[in-house]
Amino acid sequence: MTDPARAPMPYDYLPPVPALKLTSDDIADGKPLPNPCVADIMGCTGDNQSPHLRWSGAPADTKSFAVTCFDPDAPTGSGFWHWVLFDIPAAVTELPRGVGSGDMAGLPAGAIHARNDTGAPGYVGSAPPPGHGEHRYVFAVHALGVPTLGLDANATPAYVGFNLTFNTLARGVIVSVFGR
Repeated sequence: MTDPARAPMPYDYLPPVPALKLTSDDIADGKPLPNPCVADIMGCTGDNQSPHLRWSGAPADTKSFAVTCFDPDAPTGSGFWHWVLFDIPAAVTELPRGVGSGDMAGLPAGAIHARNDTGAPGYVGSAPPPGHGEHRYVFAVHALGVPTLGLDANATPAYVGFNLTFNTLARGVIVSVFGR
C-alpha cells in the first residue's frame, strides 16, 4: 500500500518559483478526481477527460505555458506522467475539459502534446492499482520565459520536464487524489 507521505512531490527538489493562481471547474486541491477525469482502462470506468484548468497571475515576461499531470505514488520507482502539454501560447489562460483527450477540441494552436507514460500523446486519467491506496495527481501550469521549448511530440515527459525546469517563471498546482 502506498504511503503518500513518503513519495516526494515533483517540484520539491527544483528551484522555487513564484505561484500562479490555478483553479478548475472540475478538480480541487485534496479532493477526489471526478469520474470524467478517471481513466477508462485497467478496470476503471471513467471518461478519460482532461480537467478544465484556468490560471492567472503570470509574470509579464511570460512567453508560453505548459501543463503537466504527474502521479508521484505510482508503483514504478519513477512516478507516472499522465499529461504533458507545452508550447501553449501566452495569451491562453484557460483550457476546457477534454482538451487533452478524445478529439482534443479546443487545443490552442501551436500547443504540443508529448507522450504520457502509456506512450500515447495527450491525457490519460487515473487508474491506480486496486488496493494500492490513494494516489496524488499533481496538475501543474508552468509560465515559461520562452515562446517554445523547441521540442516535438516525441519528447519524453522527463525531457520536457528538464526543459521546463530551466524556463519556468511561475507555477500553479492543484493536487487531486484517487484510489480504489
